[in-house]
Amino acid sequence: MIPSSAFITKGVGKHKEKLTSFEMALRNAGIEAFNLVKVSSIFPPNCKLISRTNGLKMLSPGQIVFVVMSENTTNEPNRLIAASAGLALPKDQNYHGYISEHHSFGEKETVAGDYAEDLAAYMLATTLAAPFDPDKSYDEQKDIWKISGHQVKTRNITQTAVGDKNGLWTTVLAAVVFASYK
Repeated sequence: MIPSSAFITKGVGKHKEKLTSFEMALRNAGIEAFNLVKVSSIFPPNCKLISRTNGLKMLSPGQIVFVVMSENTTNEPNRLIAASAGLALPKDQNYHGYISEHHSFGEKETVAGDYAEDLAAYMLATTLAAPFDPDKSYDEQKDIWKISGHQVKTRNITQTAVGDKNGLWTTVLAAVVFASYK
């Protein structure tokens, strides 16, 4: 069973109960109706990244759905939290890519997202046995990592939130959801 399509999504939820705040974040992300199974970080070869709208149309309520998900939660008032999924996808789709999960406190969306992208690219570089220096390999103009002759596109999906001022549980999540299989 190899995923042939995937989509990215994110959400935030708040509630007096921690579990319910997580449920609210799933609802905000549009993935609350599925039985989610967390998997590790490989983006399969020839898997197509599709829109959330199209991906959700492929799924049915109650379905077991595989997901790479980052989540974070707090009940500390005014505490900034982030959850990010970074992707490093080779331009040649015959190679697998990597998905990273990063969750942090005190990081703005761009900082958490950039870190998640760097982490995914680093993990991919290690599988290609490529020397990798994030300060020297990044081509900012094209947003492409150059790893031992491979061109790799990076991107992220990141959700941040500030802890509720009254101490309600606040949960953020970012996910790559596998929608169809070969």
